[in-house]
Amino acid sequence: MAMLPYDDRDGSIWMDGELLPWREAKVPFLTHALHYGSGVFEGIRCYEGHIFKLTEHNKRLLEGCKIMDMKIKYTLEDVNRACREAVKANNITDGYIRPLAWRGAEQMGVSGQQTKIHLAVAAWEWPSYFSPEAREKGIALKTSHWRRPSPESAPVHAKACGLYMICTLSKHEAENAGYNDALMLDYRGRVAELTGANFFMVMDGALHTPEADCFLNGITRRTIIDIAKENGINVHERAIMPEELKDAEECFATGTAAEVTPIGKIDDMEFTVGPVTRKIREQYEKLVRTPAPASIEEDPRAVTA
Repeated sequence: MAMLPYDDRDGSIWMDGELLPWREAKVPFLTHALHYGSGVFEGIRCYEGHIFKLTEHNKRLLEGCKIMDMKIKYTLEDVNRACREAVKANNITDGYIRPLAWRGAEQMGVSGQQTKIHLAVAAWEWPSYFSPEAREKGIALKTSHWRRPSPESAPVHAKACGLYMICTLSKHEAENAGYNDALMLDYRGRVAELTGANFFMVMDGALHTPEADCFLNGITRRTIIDIAKENGINVHERAIMPEELKDAEECFATGTAAEVTPIGKIDDMEFTVGPVTRKIREQYEKLVRTPAPASIEEDPRAVTA
């Protein structure tokens, strides 16, 4: 079945303060972000009508705008409200929310200081990032030759659009080779993350995850670390070298889109979907479907770790 194009759908998109018909939410060809990657976005999940960690995600969006020198006029409350309006307008129960801030078309060239900073929010039904079959038996990863850049060479702690170019190239390479996704190393040759998710492995019953010093310290990543500690599972945030992967008992990926997804294969190494992964996934699925308080800003799940 053909995928429904994202520019040709029914519904509404919140853009610059108003809800527009989905097909009318467009930007000019000479938009700075299209040519120079000057945008920041978020990915947020909605479960049974409840938006999970809305405030935490949008705090990161606004912090990313500061890192990218994008002076956005909207407050945290404005962005939260826009997300809720987009969910309501599209009658989303279980779905995905995409806020995006970007530089407009007022200036063309590397410098974008005269551009207007726009904000839009789309929301759509999206049950799972990976197929149910892949999530159950574990996804297959191929190590990419592209590497995550150092903090001195890119704004690695912002969810900036331009940083995902090498993720797209890595994922295409993996898919063309018959894998689901790519495992990316960092500029030092250490294990870093997937193209859109963080990485965990289990050794001797404990969780080990790369230190997030040159890639996003994911919101789901932090949630999983909290869940593990609450369940008496030790967590080690440390440098992980590729040669250590063969000794892992289990591996899994975490992210807003990926949620908790088991990893069944990395290159020629195979792993089982074990008890630690299953327990973490069960606890996470229970947490995200726990109704939030009446005021989303008071949601204890939204407090930044």
